[in-house]
Amino acid sequence: RAVAMSVSHSSRLNKLVREQYMRLPQDGLVQVTYVWIDGSGEGVRCKSRTLDKEPKSIEDVPEWNFDGSSTAQAEGSNSDMFLVPVRMFRDPFCLDPNKLVLCEVLKYNRKPAETNLRHTCKKVMDLVKDSHPWFGMEQEYTLLGINGHPYGWPDNGFPGPQGPYYCGVGADKVYGRDIVESHYKACLYAGVKICGTNAEVMPSQWEFQVGPCEGIEMGDHLWMARFILHRVCEDFGVVATLDPKPMTGNWNGAGCHTNYSTEEMRREGGLKYIEAAIEKLSKRHDYHICVYDPRGGRDNSRRLTGHHETSNIFEFSAGVANRGASIRIPRQVGQDGYGYFEDRRPAANCDPYAVTEAIMRTTVLNETGVETKDYADH
Repeated sequence: RAVAMSVSHSSRLNKLVREQYMRLPQDGLVQVTYVWIDGSGEGVRCKSRTLDKEPKSIEDVPEWNFDGSSTAQAEGSNSDMFLVPVRMFRDPFCLDPNKLVLCEVLKYNRKPAETNLRHTCKKVMDLVKDSHPWFGMEQEYTLLGINGHPYGWPDNGFPGPQGPYYCGVGADKVYGRDIVESHYKACLYAGVKICGTNAEVMPSQWEFQVGPCEGIEMGDHLWMARFILHRVCEDFGVVATLDPKPMTGNWNGAGCHTNYSTEEMRREGGLKYIEAAIEKLSKRHDYHICVYDPRGGRDNSRRLTGHHETSNIFEFSAGVANRGASIRIPRQVGQDGYGYFEDRRPAANCDPYAVTEAIMRTTVLNETGVETKDYADH
């Protein structure tokens, strides 16, 4: 008996009919889709408008606005919010010359919205630009049916224990590869700096990696990769969740491991700078845990248990090739004496702007304690 998979109704619409319309010429007009982070700090929203010519740079894309009372970002009595374009990508859904544009959100008084964490991140990245910080982030996510159950799992019960699924091949090992490969191609087309993908330890869990990106570029590219993922999943009728622990029990959680280096770490003898940075991080563990998920560490407390390839949320640890540590130095880096290190603490639903900013504040700007310094007047 065939099992009906739990997919959305809209995914069953005839996509060939859509193609007929997508092939129609646009006569020089361009569709621009504005993308922004909503009041949850995790969700993305979008809306589109027509421009009379193709924008060649982000300066060619005008500011716009939206109703913030409908995205948990404003009250109904004063709901207009500004969308300020910050980075432009090609549109893999409507194709050239159409664009996807990532935006910052400003309130009515032109101050950044509460979930606009890009604003302070950009300030910090401008301050530390001479250190040329490179990042690569490993985004884990889980595919769910429209019913909230992991995609491909038995309706009643569980798949076999973890073991054969990580980087697996075969219909009984991996679920949803069509989605993963479509997302990968869409990111490449868009110009997102996606650099890899693999099936993860829990069945129906996957990972893609973005980087290396310098400075503010890391958050911009990861957020757009997330938007494209949700949009691809919409076409297939399933849901991608970034929940750090979507299934309780003996299943791996989902993180967003962050690889990081400065120019001096990447040079011969850079290991001493890596070790110095890790020492600084060790003294500021509580601050980093607070900003590594949108709920001040509460989401990560479900994931960072010291089991399932995680460190314990209450303890800082570091080691070479140790996937149970807070910070992992890759074995090759230990042998070469230079390179990068991996912070394994960020949750899958972290804001990459918050994570990369925190790392720079601690390792380059030498901040200590749980308070952050305001550099606005410098």
